[in-house]
Amino acid sequence: MTLHIPPEIPEIFTQESITPRAERGAWKWMLPLSIVLAIAVFAAWHFGWHAKAVTSSVVLFAAISHVFAWLLGLVMMVPIVGPLIVKVLSIGAIWLLNAVGYLVSYVAIKRGYSKDVLTYRAVTVALITGIVIGFVVASIVNS
Repeated sequence: MTLHIPPEIPEIFTQESITPRAERGAWKWMLPLSIVLAIAVFAAWHFGWHAKAVTSSVVLFAAISHVFAWLLGLVMMVPIVGPLIVKVLSIGAIWLLNAVGYLVSYVAIKRGYSKDVLTYRAVTVALITGIVIGFVVASIVNS
């Protein structure tokens, strides 16, 4: 009995195709895009445009154009604290806590508890801020 060895299988995914090199000069596009998105948000607030439409379009455009990743990269360039802030922002538990807060707020506002919602959201923001500060201080102390 002979052992059949298959021919070389070409690699589908190479290191270059998974993580392409960063383009130099991306700031020439990203900075104006960020400013335009900030102006769109300010104009929507100032003129009273439909908040959900403006928010969804700004988030969709920013996600497609990679403005979010670029801004996180800028924050990450701040020594010591920048990488910690980006790490905390990418923790799924924080996102989940915030999403549940928005759902509870929506239901409570519909039922007429808007004053209680303000108190609840203030406590949530204080909790998230405390988690971020605690994470940053613990990371600095442990290093």
